Formats: sequence, structure tokens, C-alpha cells
Amino acid sequence: MTQIFDNPADFADEALDGFVAANRGYVARVDGGVVRSTEVPAGQVALVVGGGSGHYPAFAGLVGPGLAAASACGNMFASPAAGQVYRVAKAANAGGGVLLSYGNYAGDVLHFGQAQLRLNAEGIPTRTVLVTDDIASAPLDQIGKRRGIAGDLTVFKIAGAAAEAGLDLDGVERLAIRTNYRTRSLGVAFGGCTLPGADAPLFSVPAGQMSLGLGIHGEPGISEHPMPTASELAELLVTKLLADKPHDAGSRVVAIVNGLGTVKYDELFLLFGKIEKLLLAAGLTVVEPECGELVTSLDMSGLSLTLLWLDEELEQYWAAPADTPAFRKGNLAPRAARQLAAADAEVASDVERPTPAAAELGRQAVAVLRQVRDVVVEHEEELGRLDAIAGDGDHGIGMRRGVDAAVTAAEQAAAADGGASPASVLTSAGEAWSERAGGTSGALWGSAVIAAGLALGNRDSYSAGDAAATVSAFVDAITELGKADAGDKTMVDALLPFRDTFLLALDGGATAAAALAAAAAAAQTAADRTAELRPLKGRARPLAEKSLGHPDPGAVSFALIAARISAHTDNRLGNPEPAKQGAQA
Repeated sequence: MTQIFDNPADFADEALDGFVAANRGYVARVDGGVVRSTEVPAGQVALVVGGGSGHYPAFAGLVGPGLAAASACGNMFASPAAGQVYRVAKAANAGGGVLLSYGNYAGDVLHFGQAQLRLNAEGIPTRTVLVTDDIASAPLDQIGKRRGIAGDLTVFKIAGAAAEAGLDLDGVERLAIRTNYRTRSLGVAFGGCTLPGADAPLFSVPAGQMSLGLGIHGEPGISEHPMPTASELAELLVTKLLADKPHDAGSRVVAIVNGLGTVKYDELFLLFGKIEKLLLAAGLTVVEPECGELVTSLDMSGLSLTLLWLDEELEQYWAAPADTPAFRKGNLAPRAARQLAAADAEVASDVERPTPAAAELGRQAVAVLRQVRDVVVEHEEELGRLDAIAGDGDHGIGMRRGVDAAVTAAEQAAAADGGASPASVLTSAGEAWSERAGGTSGALWGSAVIAAGLALGNRDSYSAGDAAATVSAFVDAITELGKADAGDKTMVDALLPFRDTFLLALDGGATAAAALAAAAAAAQTAADRTAELRPLKGRARPLAEKSLGHPDPGAVSFALIAARISAHTDNRLGNPEPAKQGAQA
């Protein structure tokens, strides 16, 4: 049980502050995580890793020369918000682009993905490599659905070494992808972990039993087995990993025995000795292994075995030097301290003053967001009841939290001297929406609002073409991040008809207001029709039958918002002429 804390809600932030205080020669605190405190060569690719807190030395402990450039750090077992990832990556960028790498968990995928969209939109080339090493979480023919556990280390180490060697973004990404494919892990637990302030573990294992296939966020295993001897456990782990080896596996492997929190080093070493004998008997050569705590889960009693099948190139980068607070290999020359304060000041000075048209559109964006807030507040309870039919019932309150924060942030941005462009207003709003709402809905709406703002930019004038680009950017952000298709019973089922109707109406010569009215009506019709669908995505999927006869709450909330924005536009513009250049378009 975690016992040392003041306020459990502050545990993650205060632990990170203390980590930085103990390792100032390696890391510096930035909003959302840590970056290297030493100089980074200009043009070097920045490997940015991250995830929830509670896994030390992953992720912040792996920041340093030869490994990660930065780590985005979320709350306990929770993904960092998209804005946090963005700010950490922006601070880490040295001009060579950014590679984001993290375990394959839904929240991380959404929030890191939102940050990636924004970084790319700002001209910072950004890619992602998900870690999918856990063989218990999906079969080999569905490797892309597997979770990331202790195999994080192999992917991060080789990608970081490749960046340190001067490879470009394509090269670093290529090696990270190959390392991930050739990495396999399997874990076991003897007891669950307890979050700070909680009075019970997240799961328990019956006495005399062992849980096989655990996750690292307090998830229990997929099956329980009688507690084995050390030799039996070594045999179980090695046999299952060798049966899952990559198609092009060679005979040289990195073996990593990872303790999850409370298994003592003596026990880990004992097990490693037995594992090595089994690997040698299978004709494998063990290369530069690791044995210790590398990816933990607070005080979980458990461990995992990871195997990375090497080739000549991967072995070169695995053996390369690294110097971080928690992982050191070989020798690297000392680095000079990095001037982070100056860099932050330079970023702040780059804020663009809005044109008159952009400032006016920024003010209109605030007014639209207030309308969105009003309709969400009006229907908050209704949306919650609808979500509770086959979900967890939090859609109304989540939307309320998100839009409240978005309006506050937008108003603050627009209150700047001279106003603010729609890019500035909506980027601030989207970041706040994502960070305050949390969950899938928060990440999707936050990403879409930011994408709309970036599409509008800071221009001297605006036309119907800008309206079309904005709607398309909004929709693309949601479909690219959420990976939902028409018919999956999600917000996308209302979103796509909205976009298609809006673009078709504009192409036919309609005003932006008329096109918006037609699109809002199409969204409402489509949202109503989702009652006929079975959910294929999200938390409602396991309760598909209960969902039949009820519309999707995400589609309903979008349709309500689209109708309110349309009514607001009609009231503001009256009966306008066909869209021409100017802020009103």
C-alpha cells in the first residue's frame, strides 16, 4: 500500500516534482512532464515517451542522452492530456521532428494522437510508434491490438539510441517499428496494487494462486493458476514467449526480467538464472540482459519476462550508451546544461497578433462556444440518462466539464490586447476541453475544436471556402483519432452526414448559414437513426442489445450542438447574401 503522501490527489505531481529535484542534472520540469536538462544537438529527433504515473522508472526515469528526450506524465495510471503532451513535445523539439512512443492504451492513443495532429499542423513533423508487446492481450494475428508493458524499454532504448546517432525521423521510426514487432512480453501477478489514498487493492489474487497476463494499470490477469515453483514459472514464461516469436526471429535475444513493484531483487535474480538456462537450451544467445524494476505498477506483487529478438542493426543500438536517472549503459561525455528558460521566452514571443478580420472571428468563436455550453447545460441530464443505458452515464457531465473549461479558456484568449485569432481562441478552448473533460469524448472534442481553429488561422479575410475547410478539419480530427466508421453507432454517424450536407450545399451556392441549417437537420436525422444500430466501438459495445432502440449519446449531443450553432448563426446574420469574403462567412 502507498503510504507516503499528503493529499492523494496531488500524489503524481508532487512525486514528479521530487523526482526532478533529485535529478536536476538529467531533467527539468515543464508543464505536463519533464525534458532533458542538458543540451540536445540541433536537428536531433526528439523521442517523447509517456503515460500515466505510477510506473517508475517508466517513463520520466528514462529521459536522458541515448534514450528519451522528454516524458509526458499523466496522473496515476491515467494518460497525460493532449495539451500536456503537446507542450512537452514542443519543449523537446530540437528541429529534427518528434517521435511519440507509448503503450497501446485507448486514452494514450487519443491524447497523444491529438497532440500529434497539432504538432504536425504547426510544421513539427511528428510520428507515433505504439508499443504492443503483451502476448496475453491479443493473438499474434492481431498484434496491433496488444497492450504495451515492459517492452516499452526495448522500443524506447533503440529509438533513443538511433536518434542520438543522428538518424532522421524516418530512420528512427523504422527502427522503433521493427523493435516493437520483434519484442514479446508476458507478466504474472501474485497480488494487486493500491492507489494512494485507497483502502484496498485494485484486484486481489486468491491465496496460493497466480494471475497470468496482467496489465500494468492494476488490471488483473486473464487466468488464474496454482502458484508455481520458480522453475515452473520460468518454464511457463519462456515456453509461451518462444511460441509467439516473430517470423524472422534469429538466435540472439535480449532477455528482461522486470519486477512490478514488490518482488525483491533476489527473487528476480533467482528467476533470471533459470530463464537463462532455458533460453540457452533452446539454442538462443542472451545479449546484454536486464533484471530489475524497469516498468512497475506501484506496489504490485508481480513480474514479467520480455524477449527482444535482435538483428545486427538492432543489436548495435541496444548496446549503445545511455545515461538517464534510471537506466545507464556504457559511457557518454558530460553535457552542458540546457537553457530552457530562454527557449520558453522565445516561444512566448512568437504569439501572432490577429488581423482585424481574425480578431472579429475570434470574438464570434467565443460567442459560438457560449451557445454550445448553453445547449449542453440544458441537456446534461438527458445525455447522462441516455449514456447510462449501455455506458457509464457520464456523457452529460463530461461534456459539461469540457465545454465549461473551453468557454473560460476562449474568453481569456479573446480578452488579450487587440483580441485573438480563431486559431488562438479555439486552440485554447480545445486544450481546456480535452484536459478538463477527460475520456474519449474529451479527447475527440478537444482535438476537433483545435483542428477547426488551426484551419481558420489568422487571415486578412475569410470566405465560404474557409468554412468548408474548417468543417472538414473538425470531422477529420475526430475520424482520424477515434477510428470509428459510419454504422459503428458513435458521434461519427451524425458527423459525416453533417459534413457532406454542408459541403454539398456550399458547392450549390448556398450561404454558409443556409448550408449550416441543412447540415444540422441532416445530423439530427442521422442521430435519430442510430437507435437502429448496435454499437461496434467504445464502452457500449459489450451491451449492444441494451443499446438497440436508443440513439447514441455522442451523436445526439453533436446534433443538438449543430442545431444550436445554426440557430445562433441565423439570429446573428438574418438572411445574408451568398457567402463573400469577410469575417461573417
